[in-house]
Parts: sequence; C-alpha cells; structure tokens
Amino acid sequence: MSDLLDSIGARSWFLGDNANRTIGVGQLAALCHELVSSRGEASGVRLAAEILRGFRSLSDTDAKRFFQMLADEFTPDQAALSDAAAAFLDTPDAETLARLQHHAEAPRQELFRRLNLAPGGTAELVTLRERLLPLLKADRKRYGPVDADLCHLFQSWFNRGFLLLRPIDWNTPASILEKIIRYEAVHAIGNWDELRQRLAPPDRRCFAFFHPSIPDDPLIFVEVALTAEIPVSIASVLDPQRTALSPQDAQTAVFYSISNCHKGLAGVSFGSFLIKQVAQDLKDAVPNLRTFVTLSPVPGFAGWLAALPPATIDRLEAPEKRAIEIVGEPGWAGDPAKAEAARAGLLSLGARYFLRARRPRGGPVDPVARFHLGNGAMLNRIMHLGDISPGGLAQAHGLMVNYLYDLPRVEQRHEAYAADGDIAASRAVTSLLPKRGEVNSMKDVA
Repeated sequence: MSDLLDSIGARSWFLGDNANRTIGVGQLAALCHELVSSRGEASGVRLAAEILRGFRSLSDTDAKRFFQMLADEFTPDQAALSDAAAAFLDTPDAETLARLQHHAEAPRQELFRRLNLAPGGTAELVTLRERLLPLLKADRKRYGPVDADLCHLFQSWFNRGFLLLRPIDWNTPASILEKIIRYEAVHAIGNWDELRQRLAPPDRRCFAFFHPSIPDDPLIFVEVALTAEIPVSIASVLDPQRTALSPQDAQTAVFYSISNCHKGLAGVSFGSFLIKQVAQDLKDAVPNLRTFVTLSPVPGFAGWLAALPPATIDRLEAPEKRAIEIVGEPGWAGDPAKAEAARAGLLSLGARYFLRARRPRGGPVDPVARFHLGNGAMLNRIMHLGDISPGGLAQAHGLMVNYLYDLPRVEQRHEAYAADGDIAASRAVTSLLPKRGEVNSMKDVA
C-alpha cells in the first residue's frame, strides 16, 4: 500500500481539493494537534501528507515559527509527569514505570511517528530536520529538545538492520548515478566521464547504504580503489591516465572517499557499519587483499595551525616554525625546494595535531580522525603533499592520512578509544613527534 501511495505521490486522492491550498503556521499547528489525537489510519495518512506538504511551502521565517510551535506545544505534561514520577518512587513496579515512561515521552515523538505514515514521510522528515539544524546551532536550548526527539526516532528507523548495502557501478540506474555525482563531498566529480573513471575500471568499487523507505536515494557511499600498495597521494588514485590493475594483483583496498548524502541525518551513525561491512565483503570477494586503509583528508589542520597562539608557536621546533612560514607563501607547494623544506615541520605539526590536540570536551580536534578512530582504525601514516588541490592546500596544507582497518583488532581498538580515548597510532606516526616532548598548551587549541 505504501509503494502504491508513493507512486501516486503526495498530490494524490487523499488530498483532494486541498492539494494546492497554502497553509499557515497556525493552521499547521492545528493539523498537528488533530493528527496526534486522531484514531483513524486513513485520516491520519491524509493529515500527515497535508502537514508535510504545508511545511515544504513555508518560508524560512515561518519554518522557524513552526519549530518554535513544536518546542512549545508538544512537550510532556509537567503535572502528569510529576505525578507519574512520584507514583514510581512510591511503588517502583512495572506498571508505574510504564506510566512514567509514557508521560516522559514528548508528544512530538508521536507526531513524528504519525507524520511518517505519509507517502515519502521518512524522506520528508529527514528534510525537515535539515531545515532545523541551522536553528539548532543558533539556539540549542530552544530547539535541542525537538532535534533530540527526531534523532531518537532516526536512530531506530535507520538502524543497521534496516539498511541495504548495494554496489554502485556503471550499470546502476542513471537516477542514482546522478545523485552520486551530486552528493560526492570529498573529491568532486565534475562530469559523467569522471564518474565512469571511478566506477567502470576493474580495480574500482563503490558501495552505498539504502533504506527501504528511500530506495532510490543513497544514505552514504564509499569509493574504493584496489591497489598493489598504499598510495601516497589522491592524485595517483584519481589519475585518469593510470593503468587499471587486475583485482587478482591487488593487495590493498583504499577507501578514498566517504560521503554522507543527507544533512538531515547528521549525527545518525552508519558510516562505521559501511566501512566494516565493505571491508569484509571485499575480503570475501577478493581473497588476495591484505590491507584495508583509508586515504583521508585532514579538514581541520590548517584552521588549527592558524589558531595557535604566538606564545605556543615560539616554543615549537625550528623545522615547525619554518614550515609555518613556508605555507604562508603563495605557490609554495608548486616549488620543489620550498615543499621539501616544509616537509619535516609539517609532518611534525601533523603528529602534534592528531596525537596531542584535543577539543575542550575531549577527543581529537579532527572530525575525520574522531570518526575512524571511533570505528577502531589505527592512525597509520601522515603524508606530505598527499592532496595539492586548492581544497587540500586550503584545509590541510596538503596533508593526507591513512587510517588502517586491521579487521581482527578493530573491536579491541574501538573499545580502547571509547573507554579511555586511546589513539591507536603506528610507530611511523608517533616517531614524528619532536624529541623534546609536547607543547602542552596545544591540547586546548581547537
């Protein structure tokens, strides 16, 4: 029935003459209250579709008023919640616990569950949260509870058990391939020829997670290069003139791009499942593969370096100070002498950045590092001039990094990172730290 309604679309029979009617925030609020209190399934589907259609047409100003309404009018009943809490404290049994849980849940969650009944409701709610996120950054106290309720439901709806892993290749429907081009967030795909170079050769793979409710729109995808050894730069991976390698001659699988496709699913983690399952599937399909690594950007390095206080810079090693001077000069990466002069200092600063710098609330400064280390990967190698594209130089002064997924040890490293914040790093990385020790104040620079 859901597939049938989806094929008909939101402008279907149950909207009738209301399909083109403009709905104000006040009317939407009344419809939301009616939806939460309704008992009929058919009327619920109609109301949900009308609310979502009305929300789509709201201006940013009215969308803000809509979210304010959700924050104010769909909160738990404080009196009922207090009574339930007192009853549970007085008689802590299954019945009073169930009552307490019922009253503790914000009516927003039931509203969102019922909105999900509409054709395409899941995708619509993801888009709804995408419009909420900018407001959340500006006023987390006001909008945080609304976002928390959406996230709570998304964590269940996008549970790994519901996700479908599908390979993406040159024979995948064009509608999905167009989205791969549009969603690529790490190394832009300029046209169809560039996409073909990433999908068609025998030493290239691409996999994506899909959700049954959004079957033609990937949630996240990863691009993989099968290579003889670990590459030292992204240019060698994306080189259109390279000679394609037979999979039977490959020993390394390189995850060189991972793209989340929907901003509304930010914070809903399924990337870790994707990498681990793809690694296992590749190992089964290409038994000669021995090494599974990423070729990852370092998006926060340049900003972190620019934010170092002068007093901290004064205590750096001479090669590090020299590197900071060089990367401030236009065109330095294209000058072999300057690039080589900056190498030792940049690599040393990179090691400080990954192994010593911390956010105020803990964890590495770099968001990509937090993702892979949290998945149980090991910081394997930092590469000088790994990405000399304009973006790579602007965000990382050309640095790239490998995270190694040693499949038998992934869970052990994940637990150590989650419990104690331990960063698994190879000797090749730890040896880059200056011999005189760390600059302690760098821990607080984010």
